[in-house]
Amino acid sequence: MRVLGVDPGLTRCGLGVVDGDGGRQVACVDVGVVRSDVDLPVDRRLLVVADEVERWIARHRPDVVAVERVFSQHNVRTVMGTAQASGVVALVAARAGLPVAFHTPSEVKAAVTGAGRADKAQVTTMVTRVLGLAEAPRPADAADALALAICHCWRAPMMTRMAEAERRAAEIAKAHKARLAAAQRERQKQRQQLEKQRLAESAARPRR
Repeated sequence: MRVLGVDPGLTRCGLGVVDGDGGRQVACVDVGVVRSDVDLPVDRRLLVVADEVERWIARHRPDVVAVERVFSQHNVRTVMGTAQASGVVALVAARAGLPVAFHTPSEVKAAVTGAGRADKAQVTTMVTRVLGLAEAPRPADAADALALAICHCWRAPMMTRMAEAERRAAEIAKAHKARLAAAQRERQKQRQQLEKQRLAESAARPRR
């Protein structure tokens, strides 16, 4: 499975492509950062992000795009920019026919470092170690993008099993509901037949 991890942002949008074997083995394919000029209007900055993500998808042909889920921060302006970039990335992926998976920062940190409250330096260190890189990816946005891709590689099998379990549970519940409905209809039918029989017997009984 090839995963394109995206750490969304307007000033810097991290991109990282990782190959996974369905187990714990992962390998770095490419990593980089999209930068947009802060003096550009927001729509132009989003276009820069969209165009570059589109190029990465065409170049590396990932199976899925993993994006960091936007969470609340004190800086509302930063959150808005991150959310806008995240939406653009999801749109580009959808147009390419790719599924999009969202992971929270704590999920990514827990998957890569084992601690949901790990700092950026710890994430970068573990990403470098896990992927066997000669040097740490810079800036932190690039390392975060790789961490997202690694997280998805490791979480995807569990997510698939959970989805399958939910599907089977839904099928069982549906079948059980259908059996209950059928039994209820049968009981209603029997009551109607008994009522008809009672009325027939009452009508046939001689009157005094």
